[in-house]
Amino acid sequence: MTPALGYASIALVTVATVLIGFFGVRISRTTSDFYVASRTVRPWLNASAIGGEYLSAASVLGIAGLILLQGERALWFPIGYTAGYLMLLLFVAAPLRRSGAYTVPDFTEARLESRGVRRVTSVLVILIGWLYIVPQLQGAALTVGITTGLPRWVGAVGVALIVGVVVAAGGMRSITFVQAFQYWLKLTAVAAPVVFVLLLQPGASPDAHAVLTEAFPPFSLGDPDAVFRAVSLLVALLLGTLGLPHVLVRFYTNPDGPAARRTTLIVLCLLSAFYVFPIAIGMLGRVFLPELAEGDPDALLLLLPGAMLPTPWGEAVTALVIAGAFGAFLSTSSGLVVSLAGVVSQELFAGSVRGFRIAAVLSVIVPLVIAGVTETAGLAGSVGLVFAFTASTLCPALLLGIWWRGLTARGTVVGMLTGAVACGTAIVLGAFVRDAGLASALIEQPAAWTVPLATLTMVLVSRLDRRGAPRGADRFLARLHVPER
Repeated sequence: MTPALGYASIALVTVATVLIGFFGVRISRTTSDFYVASRTVRPWLNASAIGGEYLSAASVLGIAGLILLQGERALWFPIGYTAGYLMLLLFVAAPLRRSGAYTVPDFTEARLESRGVRRVTSVLVILIGWLYIVPQLQGAALTVGITTGLPRWVGAVGVALIVGVVVAAGGMRSITFVQAFQYWLKLTAVAAPVVFVLLLQPGASPDAHAVLTEAFPPFSLGDPDAVFRAVSLLVALLLGTLGLPHVLVRFYTNPDGPAARRTTLIVLCLLSAFYVFPIAIGMLGRVFLPELAEGDPDALLLLLPGAMLPTPWGEAVTALVIAGAFGAFLSTSSGLVVSLAGVVSQELFAGSVRGFRIAAVLSVIVPLVIAGVTETAGLAGSVGLVFAFTASTLCPALLLGIWWRGLTARGTVVGMLTGAVACGTAIVLGAFVRDAGLASALIEQPAAWTVPLATLTMVLVSRLDRRGAPRGADRFLARLHVPER
């Protein structure tokens, strides 16, 4: 791989992102344009944009690396990422759209009639957004370092700068077009190595069959720790999707509830098509680059085309892969920054367009600093912990807020804080506790116990605080659940 190839690929996707983003700037004029694209985004465009922002560094680079490293145990990641949208379709998408809110804190304040709940929700949204942006910047640093030879910090700074400019300039309207384009770019990038190896190297050797059979043995219930980790990871991914602020804000951009449901159904199809390929790439990595398991498995997608394809084809596919990977960092970071800028602007700048632009710049600075002072961990594992934290905090508040009239402001705050403290403590301890059997499993994959703890706390405190139930709860719930005509 030549540095010129890396420079050219990154430059092309950057120019395309900026041009498409500034096309959206031309039609972004009102506050509603900046926050929710004036609620006029149609299902196919919105679904492509959701796919573009949801398929992060963990999906594009991390899953293939985990398949290389862990074999069948890593299959739960693509299953959970995709199935989380089924949960959105069933329980959240249409009611959330009917709420009329701009952001998740807007929803919790309107549902529970409490500024205190709004403040706590805002802090959690900002914290989750920062934690989620960090792996994107670290993935960009990895990609730039491997493909161009430049210092890794250049990749992180470059993504932060591009995202800050595009989001500040055009808001939600602008990044909708950018993210829709980048979904199809990412799909092409992960599909190309698989398609080309099938075309240029048909058939497989007996050695390849043996390697893959060893990597994917039949699932066994004999190891309690492994079963707990799998179940806990699925809980985190299924329920964490429901609380991701950059995903939820997308449903506010649909014209109505039925459009939100159609969008979610299309997203399920798009994600299912995408995740076939990182799994296949991880399997190919076991055959062509098994040595990466001892090095940097997240680099598998970037290095695989050159290892398994003849030179001209290998370099061409590598260029496409680099473009898709860089697009992943840009699109996911853009969605996160839009959701964070919306919250920060509402809280500090009265929701003005100028405040949104300032907040967008502020929203990339903190994760950039964190990415610069922390070591790069496995991308998929890092994002999985963010899902666990989201599932333990925002998810119970949203589900109970939509489906249970007895929820109170006090119960919501205590429950979210309980989930945040429990899951946050487990994440911190996970960096120090290793190979301690079931105790390690409880700490490294905490969602199976932190989500029930947070939910039960919300219910119990709300039951003890019945007088604190919002007076307008019945009217608000009717608004969420009565179909539009």
